[in-house]
Amino acid sequence: MPSPALLLGQAFLAENAQKPDVVATRSGLQYIVLREGTGKSPKKTDTVVVNYRGTLLNGVEFDSSYLAGREPAEFPLNRVIKGWTEGLQLMKEGAKFRFFIPSNLAYGTRGAGLDIGPDEALIFEVELLKVWED
Repeated sequence: MPSPALLLGQAFLAENAQKPDVVATRSGLQYIVLREGTGKSPKKTDTVVVNYRGTLLNGVEFDSSYLAGREPAEFPLNRVIKGWTEGLQLMKEGAKFRFFIPSNLAYGTRGAGLDIGPDEALIFEVELLKVWED
């Protein structure tokens, strides 16, 4: 039997997909383009520098590079959740997207830390600042 979090995420994403500005990929990732970029698009083997804010479906923020004293995050794109790896490859430097990530493209049945439970769908606003080609 599916968990309540999985059912909630599926219902949210089904409703969200009906909105005119939401684009859905074959994998189930959904996104909205908040600002187009004009620079390079990363490949999954590249390293990216981003600002981001992550929230649960209920709006609770669990992480943000915008917090006081934090620097933009830098990481290899092939070492993050699948939703980020896929979504960031759709962006160009300077772009800002909002991602709606189903649990199977996020942390799945294991969740992450104390804030992200098993089967949670997540929302991220991500600003792609720089691509370092591998």
